[in-house]
Amino acid sequence: MLSKKMYDVLNAQVNHELESEYVYLQLAAWSAAQNLEGFASWMKHQAEEERVHAMKIHDFIIDNGNEVELSGIDKPKLNIKSPVDVFRASLKHEQKITKNIHDCYTVALAEKCYRSQVMLQWFIEEQLEEEATAKSVLDKLESLKDSPSSIYWVDKELKKRGA
Repeated sequence: MLSKKMYDVLNAQVNHELESEYVYLQLAAWSAAQNLEGFASWMKHQAEEERVHAMKIHDFIIDNGNEVELSGIDKPKLNIKSPVDVFRASLKHEQKITKNIHDCYTVALAEKCYRSQVMLQWFIEEQLEEEATAKSVLDKLESLKDSPSSIYWVDKELKKRGA
């Protein structure tokens, strides 16, 4: 069994990961409405990854003799007006999730919950990759200055992720 404190932060993290799925689905919907198929595909792929992340923690909680409690997920609050905004939102959200993971790890250290520390180490490494990827695409988009041909090229490149 997990301590109450450990359980509470991990259970909250399941819900944060599911919220991430919603954020990426909303970003995919905006992208699809703009006929940016590559952006939409990339965001849908991210949404699927977030659900997998939620299930990793979900299963960990259950494997440790606890029950998962899901909470409601609010509509994502995004202000997207351009393809650059899509990746700004993605990076900002990943930074929020990184902070949440670090908060969980802090509790795991304080509670001396070694198995949670091991499990969370995977997420710490994953978040490094998630932020770096979003930042890389954002940097490209910002340097290209929203020119239609550049957006078309980035869209085409992003579509390769799901291929």
